[in-house]
Amino acid sequence: MRISANTLRGQQFPAVLLLLAAGLGLLLANLPTNDALAALLDLHIAVPGTSLDLSVAHWVSDGFLAVFFLVVAIELRHELTHGELDSVRKAVQPAIAAAGGVLVPIAVYLVIAGGADTARGWPIPTATDIAFALGVLAMFGRGLPSTVRVFLLALAILDDIIGIVFIAVLFAQDVQWLLFGLAVVAVAGFWLLSRLLHASGHPLVAAAMVVVGIVTWGLVAASGIHATIAGVLLGLVMSPVPAARARHALEPAVNGAILPLFAFVAAFVVIPALSPTRLSPAFWAIVVALPAGKIVGISLFGWLAMRIRPKGAPPALPFADIVAAGALGGIGFTVSLLLANLAFAADAGVRDQAILGVLLGSLLALALSAVVVSLRARWYRQVAAMPGAQRSTPAASEEEP
Repeated sequence: MRISANTLRGQQFPAVLLLLAAGLGLLLANLPTNDALAALLDLHIAVPGTSLDLSVAHWVSDGFLAVFFLVVAIELRHELTHGELDSVRKAVQPAIAAAGGVLVPIAVYLVIAGGADTARGWPIPTATDIAFALGVLAMFGRGLPSTVRVFLLALAILDDIIGIVFIAVLFAQDVQWLLFGLAVVAVAGFWLLSRLLHASGHPLVAAAMVVVGIVTWGLVAASGIHATIAGVLLGLVMSPVPAARARHALEPAVNGAILPLFAFVAAFVVIPALSPTRLSPAFWAIVVALPAGKIVGISLFGWLAMRIRPKGAPPALPFADIVAAGALGGIGFTVSLLLANLAFAADAGVRDQAILGVLLGSLLALALSAVVVSLRARWYRQVAAMPGAQRSTPAASEEEP
C-alpha cells in the first residue's frame, strides 16, 4: 500500500503510526527473541576522524530526531512571527495555561517521586506531543470550533519551548564552549546561506546548507549539549521562505519515518517482572502527572487566564473547551520519552520504568481526551442542529452546561 505525502502531512495517520510503532517496539522487546534486536540497537557506529561514537539507538535519538526539532523550530518561529503567538495579547492566555501544564505536573511528580534517586525526572511529565494531540483532536473533535485547535496548538508550542530549554540547560554535560562557539559560527553561516537561497534559489546553496547543518549538528553533539538543539538553532535562523519549503519537504519523512523509528527505539523496553509495589516511584509519578497533572494544571490556569485576559485578546474559551485542551495536553509521548532517556541515562532500570510510565500515562491521557473531546464535540453538534441556531461561534455561548 502506497501512502501519499499529504497523508503523512496530516494529523490522524501520523498519530496512529506513532502509537503502532511504540506498541511494536514494546512487543518485540518482551519476546524471547529480543536479544538480536537489542544487540543491533546497542551496536556502536563511529564517525572516522571525530569523537562521535554512538549506538544505533543514540543515532536515532540524537541524530534523526534533530530533524524533527528542526521542523518544530520552523513552526515555532512562524507562530511567533506570523501565527498564534505573534503578539502578547494572543500569547498571554495559552502561556498562562502552559505554565499550569508545567508547574502542576512537576509538583505531582515531586510529591510522588521526590526522593534522591528519582527527583531528577521532574521534567518528564511537562511535555505535550503536538502531533499526537492534534491527531486525537482531528479524530474525535468533529464539530469543535477552530478556537479549540488554535488554543491547543499555541499551548503545545509553548510546551515545546519549555522542553527545548530543559534539554539544552538541564542535560548538558561537560560543555566544551569552544566547540559550541564554533557551532554558533556555523549557525551564522547557515543563516547567511538561507538568505542567499531565498534570493537565488540555487541548488548549490541548498546543498551547502545541508553540509553546514550537518557540521553544526556534529559540533553541538561534540560540545556536550544535546545534539537535537542543533536542529532548534538551525530552524530558528532559517529565512522564512526556504524554511517553509524545508518544512513542507521534511514533514512526510519526519511523520512517516523519523518519529515512528524513535518511538519504536524508545519503547523497546523490557517490562520488569515486579509487583506494582516494587515499581519505581518515577513510574507512578509519571503515570499520574501526565494525565491528571496536565488536565488539572491547564484547566485551572487556563480558566484563570480567561478571567484576566487583556483588552483586545481573543474571546474567552468556555471552561469545558479548556478542559478538553488540558486532557489532550497530557499526551506527552515524543518529548517525554526523550526527557525520560536523558533524565535517567545513568540508571537503566529506572529509565526503562520511566519510559513505561510515559507510555502508560500518555495512553491514559489519550483515552481520557478521546472521551472528553468526543463529548464536547457532540454538544457542539447538538447546538448546531437546534432549530434557528445562528451562532457562528457556539464557544461564546453562556447557556452550555
